[in-house]
Amino acid sequence: MPTDALPSAASGTRPAPRPAAAFRLLAAFAREQSDPERFYTLLARDSVALVERHMNLDKRLVVDVGGGAGYFAAAFRDRGAQCVLVEPDPAELYSHGVPGRTSVIGDGYWLPLAEASVDVCFACNVLEHVKDPAGFIDEMIRVTRPGGLVYLSATVWLSPWGGHETAPFHYLGGDYAARRYLRRHGRQPKNLFGEPMFPLRAGRALALVRRRVDVAVVEDRPRYYPRWCRFLIYLPGLRELLTWNLLVILRRQA
Repeated sequence: MPTDALPSAASGTRPAPRPAAAFRLLAAFAREQSDPERFYTLLARDSVALVERHMNLDKRLVVDVGGGAGYFAAAFRDRGAQCVLVEPDPAELYSHGVPGRTSVIGDGYWLPLAEASVDVCFACNVLEHVKDPAGFIDEMIRVTRPGGLVYLSATVWLSPWGGHETAPFHYLGGDYAARRYLRRHGRQPKNLFGEPMFPLRAGRALALVRRRVDVAVVEDRPRYYPRWCRFLIYLPGLRELLTWNLLVILRRQA
């Protein structure tokens, strides 16, 4: 897709996130079910600021993979980027009205983009919703230009929110948690175990990216915590319980 066909907005830079911002984000996350608008707006702005720590976004081409209703795409455009939204679920894509012309229904395993065609390939809270994380990451790296960034964040299965709306009963098994939710609410959970939600482990996700030679890790840490909490991801076992949401930002090598 030609970049001159995409809208742009005002450019600029953001200061590095402060610990207070991390705590505000964690507090908003606790109310994600009751106030999703506030949470996802705040999350989108904070996520874009994280990307800006490693790249000036003015006139950069970004693809937001699995971005739902477009919160992240809008935040990228606000920072001067040209953003394409690829979302596999039509209901999510149209949940806030008719999406913009740079939004398409598509599969993250087969992105409708040429190899090495974007500056940033972005997927926030998507990796736990794919059955084959390695294949998904392969595709994200494929479409990213050398020197470009791949942004991944995902909810860790053994964290308190690993089962999403079925938590904390996912600790007794994903199938049990889904059955309990159905009995209590009279409907299947949106994030049904084994279909759009899978048991992602922090250790596995980190191993998938650290062993690659075509990318370099530029940032990895618990997503909703201050940066000094990075040490948690180096504690096998405990990181599965304490990381909560894992953030990894990669730079594609030449």
